[in-house]
Parts: sequence; C-alpha cells; structure tokens
Amino acid sequence: MKALEAFDSLSPTSWAETSVVDRLALIVEIQENILKYCDELGTADAAMKNEQVGAEGVSHSEGIVTTVNAMGNTLMGIRHLYESLVHGKLPKPIGIKQLPDDRFEIEVFPLYKKDKLIAGKVRGFLHVAGEPKQVNPLDRPAGIIAVSGAGNYSSSIEMAMALFLENKAVIHKPHQLNEESDKVWAKIFAPLIERGALAFIDGDQGREMSALEGLHSIYFTGSTGVAHAIQNAASAPLVSECGGNNPCLIVPGKWTDKEIEHWAIQLASVGKLNGGAVCGRPQTIITSKNWPQRDQFITALRNAISETTFGTSTYYPGVAKTKEAFLENQPTAEVLKPEGGNHPNSDFVFIPGIGEDDFAVSNEAFCQIFSELPLDTANDAGDFLTKAVDFCNNRLLGTLGCMMLVDNDTFKANEAAVHSAVHELDYGGIAVNNVPPNIWLNAYLTWGGCGETTEDFVSGVGNFGNGLNFENVVKSVIIDDFGASAFAFTNRRQVDHMLVNASKYSVDQSWGRFAKLAGQMALDSLHGKDF
Repeated sequence: MKALEAFDSLSPTSWAETSVVDRLALIVEIQENILKYCDELGTADAAMKNEQVGAEGVSHSEGIVTTVNAMGNTLMGIRHLYESLVHGKLPKPIGIKQLPDDRFEIEVFPLYKKDKLIAGKVRGFLHVAGEPKQVNPLDRPAGIIAVSGAGNYSSSIEMAMALFLENKAVIHKPHQLNEESDKVWAKIFAPLIERGALAFIDGDQGREMSALEGLHSIYFTGSTGVAHAIQNAASAPLVSECGGNNPCLIVPGKWTDKEIEHWAIQLASVGKLNGGAVCGRPQTIITSKNWPQRDQFITALRNAISETTFGTSTYYPGVAKTKEAFLENQPTAEVLKPEGGNHPNSDFVFIPGIGEDDFAVSNEAFCQIFSELPLDTANDAGDFLTKAVDFCNNRLLGTLGCMMLVDNDTFKANEAAVHSAVHELDYGGIAVNNVPPNIWLNAYLTWGGCGETTEDFVSGVGNFGNGLNFENVVKSVIIDDFGASAFAFTNRRQVDHMLVNASKYSVDQSWGRFAKLAGQMALDSLHGKDF
C-alpha cells in the first residue's frame, strides 16, 4: 500500500471511540496471533540476516527473539493497563519519591505477580519532571501517527504504543530490510487493519509518508542523519530514537575473581547481541586507571569475548566500513576471533586504553566493537563517579543508554553518590548492574534520548513507552543486584532454548509457559560449553 492510500484508509475517530472492553479483546487476539505466527517471524528475520551475512550465521531462535520478545513484553504491559481500565481505574505504581530539581522517581517494576517471578532483584523507575501525572489513553484525542520501523529489529513496539497508549490510528512503514517479516506482522495485526486503525505501507514509502499532511506525529527509529532529514521535510513533529555511543561505568571497588569473570561474560554477551546491532548496547567501557583490578578485568573481558562466549554474526549493512574506520584510527585495536573464527562474520574489535579525545569517543559503532577508556581518577567511587558523569555528559556521543557496574559493598558505602550520578547522568535509559537493552524490553519504562533538542540531537527527541502512561518522563532506570545475570552466551543450545521460551512467555504468561522456561533453563544449566 502507498502512504496516501493508507492515510485515507484509516478511521482515527472510530478507533478513538473503541471501548476498553473491545480493545482488551483485540489485544488478546493479537497475542494469540503472535504465537500462531512466531515461527514465520523467526524464519523471515533469520533469512534476511543470513542473506546479509552470506552464510547461515543467525539461528531461527535468534529470529524469534528479535521479533517476538519486545512486542510480547509491550503488549503484556498494555494488556495489564487495559485490564485495570475495564474496572475504571489506572494501575498505581509501587511508590513515588521526590528528587532534586523538581523531579520525581516513580517505581513501576515489578508490579505484577508474573513479572516478579522473572524480575529477580531488579527494580524499574521512571524519573519525571514535575508532579507525576498519569493519563487514561482513551482521554487522548483521535489522530494518526506514522511509524517508521527500525532496520535492526523487526518488532515495531512503537506501533502498539501509538495505538493503545496514544489512542491514535497508525501507518506503519518497515525498514526495507524487514519487508518480509512485516508481511507476517500484517497478518498478526489483521484485526486492527480490518477496523481501520492500522495500515501497513511499502518500505520505499518513507519520503511520501513523511510528507503527509494531517499527521499527529512521526515515530522514527534509525540513524541521526535520516532523523534530521525527516524532521526538516515533515510538517508533523518527530519523535525519534537514533542510538549513540553508550558508556559502561566500572565503579572501582574490590571484586572477587568470580565477579570479574561474571561481568566480563555479561558484557561480552550483550556486546554480541544481534551481531552488535543494538542501539542500547554499551560501547565505551569507562574505568579508573588507578583501579588495581583494571588489568585483570581487561584480560577477563578479552578472554570472555574470544573464548568463553560463542560468536554471533555481524549482519547490518555498512558496518564493515565502520570496523575499518575504528581499526585505522585506534592504534591499540585488537581483532578477536570467537570460536577460532569459525562462526561466520563474528570478528570482535576490542580497543583498550583509548584517550579522551580519540575517534572511538565521538563515533558510534553499531557493531561488535568495545573500547575501554581509563579516566585519571582516584581509586574511589565518589571521585570516579564525579569525573565519569562529567565525561559522559560532555564528551561522549549521544544520550541514549548508560550502564553502571558497582559491587554491592561499594554501592552500600557510596549509595548517595551512586544515586546522585544516576540523577545527573544525561541518558534516557540507565542500567545499574544490568544492561540498557533490558530497559527497552520493559513495558513499564521508556526508551529514547535525554534532554536533546530538535535543533541539535544525536540520540533523538522524546521517548517511547511506559505502560502506566505517565507523562513528562525524563529517563528510565533499572537497578539490580551485582550478582544478577542479564545475558550469558556460554552455551549455544541453552541460549537457543531460552530465547524461544522467553519470547513465548512474554506473549503468554501462563504457568505452563513459565514452567517450560524455568525447567528448560535448569536442565540446560547442567551442560557446559558446546562450541
């Protein structure tokens, strides 16, 4: 379908007037459709990526998780919202606390019983400007939002958010990489297409879609340059998410050998997720050069990348040139080869000891590249955090996602300094002892840049998400225990099972699905390295 044809086919007023009960039934029907077509989604996604790689490097399970999981989580959060609205009320957060600068911290996760089973010790917070305000989505006016999907993930959760949180009809344009999987999404969302609430258009209709008159707004996920071009050409305001160079702050403390190995594996795994094509993946690891365990950690990370975790295929178009640029401009760059180089297109570039003015500071990788920057700070959490916050806010590219690792003893002894750093860091998603992609995957949090303007942005303006529908969100934060696990690519069979079972559980939070997820993980944990 063409953009104008799609616009004319929609009935935004009719959608805005659809009852809560009808919407809840539609959400359940869409969830059932996702389970019905999840194998087709996985096949389409993996086929696209393997075509880019030129080999069978991406598994069917990887295709499922990168299509199903985010949408499953988003729709489940929206379903909980509408289950409350059926009873005439908005769901209430866990708690609210006032922060400096007329901001408030709202604890929103885990709120529901099944979420608590999966969450472990992680807690999720929204930081909002001014007095917290929730909005009933049905109180929002009718209109149409155009959604331009990302290339790295064929899971346009912004589409579901626009429909059910903003009360708008939607035009969805896929990235041209994801046109085949978008055909499957059209089957999944057929009930909304039939109601005139949603229309899918061709991947080459971006310019025409942006030029449409009468849009409420445009949601865009992609490169900064394209976002600026859309903003300059469109009459509707742009809500954008465009990536950046995300830091991981290693707060100096006394780590055990086991803790060093654990977090080296977690970092290596998230760095390999989706072949490195993840907007929120950490890229620049910031240490204190006076941390006595710095060399041990770098050695452990190098080993985790090349030996302990399996290889994943870099597939995103154009990133081969990105790797070349980093290798040319960073003399300490190393090329590490997981699985001895046997997995296709899985080379990982590791660059220890970069300087504060280096190429790797002011450029985004969007592929399997890590750099490590040692700041000249005391071996002290307070001094490190003060200087690291200043560097991240004023020197590093973008404001999208930030990761902080701080051991439990150091956290307890420096709690005020850690919370102050979280408050002061200008990032839209901050993960303490966890990874920023888990913020994107959380239905109750937001995803986007922080404090950027339409005239001058890197990571984008505005944000997507938050199933409790709070307004004026500045950033989202997750805080976890130092012993937590996020991603561990240490056994390929185990990960394949977990990706599929977790994806299906995100859509159907039944006790049967939970038992299968937990049981298979326990069984697979008995097996060691399989690559």
